[in-house]
Amino acid sequence: MNDNKKIKNMIPFATLEEATGMVPYNMLNDYMFRAVLQANNKVLCGLIRSLLHLPEEYTLKAEITNPILLGEAIENKEFRLDIYVNINDEKILNLEMQVANQLNWNNRSLAYLCRSYDQLNKGENYDTIKPVIHIGFLNFTLFEDEPQFFAKYKFMNTENHRIYSDNLELCVLDLTQIELATKEDKLYQIDYWAALFKAKTWEEMKMLAKQSEYLEEATKTVFRMSAEDLVIKRCRDREDYYADIRSYQKAVAKRDALIEEKDATIAELRAEREEMLEEIERLRKLEQENK
Repeated sequence: MNDNKKIKNMIPFATLEEATGMVPYNMLNDYMFRAVLQANNKVLCGLIRSLLHLPEEYTLKAEITNPILLGEAIENKEFRLDIYVNINDEKILNLEMQVANQLNWNNRSLAYLCRSYDQLNKGENYDTIKPVIHIGFLNFTLFEDEPQFFAKYKFMNTENHRIYSDNLELCVLDLTQIELATKEDKLYQIDYWAALFKAKTWEEMKMLAKQSEYLEEATKTVFRMSAEDLVIKRCRDREDYYADIRSYQKAVAKRDALIEEKDATIAELRAEREEMLEEIERLRKLEQENK
């Protein structure tokens, strides 16, 4: 489809107040997530305040250091939409929305964290390295045996739990486990942010918007971005990309199930064969004894 050709308006409402029904693309869509946070710095700062437990009186300056031209065509479907944020020129924050479980999040997040930490140019002092925090917003559970809504990981001594360094931190916000939010998570409204990301209707979003000025700004920005034809086109492209991933994963799972079934059948036939051979051997010995 030609990007210059106007696509059908996804929100036939003049104002947010009039909006009802399904949201075309909520913030689970990584392009909408990126578009909202890049287009509205107040929303970005509000989300960061919640995630890092920063009080309102704390002066926060958040600058996205890898901005994109919103609506511009993405030639590579695997284009990364994670957001690098410089916070008060003191630390680096990496935010990423990930809805498809590609079974590589542990290594992937570590790779991104280490890349962000490798900041030194030749001749610079190690003391100038800024702390890095990587926060993944996952629409799946990373550790099924121990689910947690908002988990934080640091490098520490495995025996006495002494922190090796505060300069590296990995966080995972599991959007499927909002009910496990702690009192602290709720105090900083992280559960409301998660609910806003997942909200499917304008009614849900407008209800959540009443909880804080930041959530209200986020809702307004989603509405505004939903009226941008090219932004919606990119959101649709991302949905298609993840649909392809899910189709591939289903095909692989089906193939693996067939292989497992085949292996089980082969194992069963081999066991039956061994039983038959043992029975033949038993009968042969019995025949020899009776001679």
